Amino acid sequence: MADASFSSPGDNRRLAEFLGDGDEVSLYRAMLLIRRFEEKAGQLFGMGLIGGFCHLYIGQEAVVVGMRLAAGPSDQFIASYRHHGHLLACGADPKAVMAEMTGRRGGLSGGKGGSMHMFAPECEFYGGHGIVAAQVSIGTGLAFANAYRGDGRVCVAFFGDGAADQGQVAESFNMASRWRLPIVYVIENNRAHPGSAGSDAAILAQRGAAFNIPGEQVDGMCVQSVREAGVRAISRAREGAGPMILEMGTERYRGHSMADPAKYRRKDEGRASLAPDPLERLREKILSAGLAQEADLKAIDARVRSVVVEAAEFAANCPEPDAGDLETDVLI
Repeated sequence: MADASFSSPGDNRRLAEFLGDGDEVSLYRAMLLIRRFEEKAGQLFGMGLIGGFCHLYIGQEAVVVGMRLAAGPSDQFIASYRHHGHLLACGADPKAVMAEMTGRRGGLSGGKGGSMHMFAPECEFYGGHGIVAAQVSIGTGLAFANAYRGDGRVCVAFFGDGAADQGQVAESFNMASRWRLPIVYVIENNRAHPGSAGSDAAILAQRGAAFNIPGEQVDGMCVQSVREAGVRAISRAREGAGPMILEMGTERYRGHSMADPAKYRRKDEGRASLAPDPLERLREKILSAGLAQEADLKAIDARVRSVVVEAAEFAANCPEPDAGDLETDVLI
């Protein structure tokens, strides 16, 4: 299989490069790009090159890659502040993503959004939202527009277990159900938000029951399970049956943000709770099925690392926004 360069222009082409043929090796490469990108972002944050907050997606890669493969090219994605992986999955240029995270002019939002507020509507990605659960109501609005236009598009709104209790989530569920809006709500339940340690017994897939929204619990550490559930939910929404909730059981391997020591987590809590790692899981499947050799996977890792290094170097050398641009693109 040809190795993708991740560097050619054109959104559809970039998305095709990211997902490849949708086979296991392509999915492994896509997930590995997100993992290596986030690892490098953590390093840049430690060096002081990324300011403010930085929420890494390490451990949850299978969720967004599986959903991106399940969605159509014109379907919309919207997410929380933990969205770097979602951007890459939608085909955004790693250089532009890293440049935005470091506040540089070549970033997706001209260096003004930073790590938490990035948009790429040309890739059908509508944010990165710092306000908890804001993307749920905005995504519901996108779905309303899709229904109004009758364009056949579906919105996929990602939010975490910590956002599930927000009032605007219930209000969005109510409207989406009443109007049979084409939206899929993906709850990335990493069971580790600071406000509710030990709340992993809650079945968040049932949160829509009062609104007649069906839900399904999914193994979010298995990219193929995510893909299959995503296909069912997105097809249902596209056919006019209304919204659905997918609760992805997943795990993040870092704190809530880079500034979080994660002291609220149990001492015995770690990768073992939802082992194995989604990347290791897929890697073992590829090797055992003879789909690739160890040397092939090492070559993919080397190529992905070079892409990430190039993105970091581009960001470090990209100029900061001009002072004269301080008030451009800003509502005052």
